[in-house]
Amino acid sequence: MFELLKTDSSSKARLGRLTTAHGVIDTPVYMPVGTQASVKALDNRELVECGTQVILGNTYHLFLRPGMEVIGAAGGLHRFMNWPAPILTDSGGFQVFSLAKIREITHDGVAFRSHIDGSSFFLGPKEAMAIQLGLGSDIAMVFDECPPHTATPKEVKAAVERTLRWAEVCRSQPRAEGQLVFGIVQGGVDPMLRPQCASGLVEMDFDGYAIGGVSVGEPEAEMMRAVELSEPCLPQNKPRYAMGLGTPAQMVELIARGVDMFDCVLPTRVARNGTAYTRKGAIIIKAGYNKLDFGPVEEGCPCYVCQNFTRAYLRHLLNVDEITGLKLLSLHNVHMYVRLMADVRAHIAAGTFEEFRAEMARNYVPAKRPNGQHHTQEIDLANGGG
Repeated sequence: MFELLKTDSSSKARLGRLTTAHGVIDTPVYMPVGTQASVKALDNRELVECGTQVILGNTYHLFLRPGMEVIGAAGGLHRFMNWPAPILTDSGGFQVFSLAKIREITHDGVAFRSHIDGSSFFLGPKEAMAIQLGLGSDIAMVFDECPPHTATPKEVKAAVERTLRWAEVCRSQPRAEGQLVFGIVQGGVDPMLRPQCASGLVEMDFDGYAIGGVSVGEPEAEMMRAVELSEPCLPQNKPRYAMGLGTPAQMVELIARGVDMFDCVLPTRVARNGTAYTRKGAIIIKAGYNKLDFGPVEEGCPCYVCQNFTRAYLRHLLNVDEITGLKLLSLHNVHMYVRLMADVRAHIAAGTFEEFRAEMARNYVPAKRPNGQHHTQEIDLANGGG
């Protein structure tokens, strides 16, 4: 399933290959987020052309719409959305965090009120795995409790206990043919709970391990700390997945800490707010200084957008609310993330990752707020939907 090809001599960066039922994934890898069986503003052809290896779907959202009756009749999620490559499905555990106002946690799972129509339904480890069985995803995530970074030590401890209990239930549930199942490490930044949760999951022998409870509003230093507390407890011969992260600079630093897989809504979300990602930082394309800039979004970028359109043209489309502007900027951002991972893999293979990491840290400038101050994280650029 997972072959570790090389470990960087100057860091914990790893070159790997994960074999799934629908194809091989070279790691480190970025997975575009297709919450509703679609990566926002992009079609499958565009994703394939920019090098996408695997996409992410969401159990909670797909269960509500279109529902398992429709997806089952279509023959599973791959056939429903006509995506031939691997799919990873989140279990709905993140919605335990993000939809805290419309759910109630119980011993056996979570009682939700639908964010669509207010109807009640229950999602627990058995239900989450049954849905993912029906979806037929290549990688299914266990159902976990993702606490906010403001949770008390008592709340974090309770979340870890539930996560381990629910993981054991998930482990025993039926799977789709060839389906891999990943455990999810919780524990905040508690130096005892993180390793405890990771070690407990490793004893259950999952196919891979995710580091959860990050990108939930915490400062960047706490994000890095959560990964640093988890990674030493995870086996070398299994993939590691940091959930919901991050900016380009953050991903490079997390790769240096031993992470293999990432998903993040930022590339398409910030595009819908008029922002582009480059190797040197985020650029607000909607800003007035691009009005007469007839250069590409990013010099040297081989993507379709940079090869054919200018910043001035994209700014115009965005400012007159033309949907083409959102689509083109989304395409550039996803391509940039995918290409970044390809370059990282090449540098690990060549033994030059540490030089690449240093160059990224030296050149990458976070986007600025209107008052001129730098964002400590660029997550707050991502106002709006997923």
